[in-house]
Amino acid sequence: MRNEEIIETNKTYWNDHADLWFGTTALPEYGVRFPTEDDLHLFGDVSGKSMLEICCGSGHSLLYNANRGAKELWGTDLSQKQLDNASKLLEESGCQAKLICAKMEDDPGIPKEYFDYVYSIYGIGWTTDLQGTFDKIASYLKKDGIFIFSWHHTMNYCIAWSIEERKDIFFDDKPVMMKSYYDESHFRMPVHDGEIILCNRKMSTYINALAKAGFVIEQLVEESDKASLEATGDIDIKTKKAKWMPLSFCIKARKL
Repeated sequence: MRNEEIIETNKTYWNDHADLWFGTTALPEYGVRFPTEDDLHLFGDVSGKSMLEICCGSGHSLLYNANRGAKELWGTDLSQKQLDNASKLLEESGCQAKLICAKMEDDPGIPKEYFDYVYSIYGIGWTTDLQGTFDKIASYLKKDGIFIFSWHHTMNYCIAWSIEERKDIFFDDKPVMMKSYYDESHFRMPVHDGEIILCNRKMSTYINALAKAGFVIEQLVEESDKASLEATGDIDIKTKKAKWMPLSFCIKARKL
């Protein structure tokens, strides 16, 4: 599958469906059934800091950091429709950010060694060139700058749930391995009335790419939120799954 086809397919989906995702999976949230920034405090005090968001979507994470005192905000996204929504949200909230429509695989002229923070909330996994993307992000950061990103946990796409019948006994909600953990090939997924193309990378792939780009990992979070872990009774499938395994992960890394 060619990278150009993957990028164009995903760009078309987001341009057509941006409104359906307005405000979802944005700070202080990091992901599905996952602890929030209020729990983790990965960013710390961002007052007076320069920040770049990769895959900024509808702008809600930019707004979150603006309200926490960030000095300068930049955002990039593949989808112009997402950026149109972000621009409107920020303008109506009295906030300013420099928004750039660009693929994360490209360098659209973002200044080098400029930012205190680069972050991406459920965006990095869309890249078709993980190493190249991490290398570019490292180039944008000052020395000791912080990179924080979250994404679907690898096991989330490997494990599904089934109902197994054995003799006269039914076993509900049994976890079943549906996909090899080692399979990092791209795959198509229907969503709404469109289609996206994703790649399910191993955790070691992310960690090794960060190391090669010149980052040291300060924290890797593989957790489910407290509410899911403590849920009882008649609970939905995602919550049941979250009680077994993390659905999302988050990494905080520092540029050496």
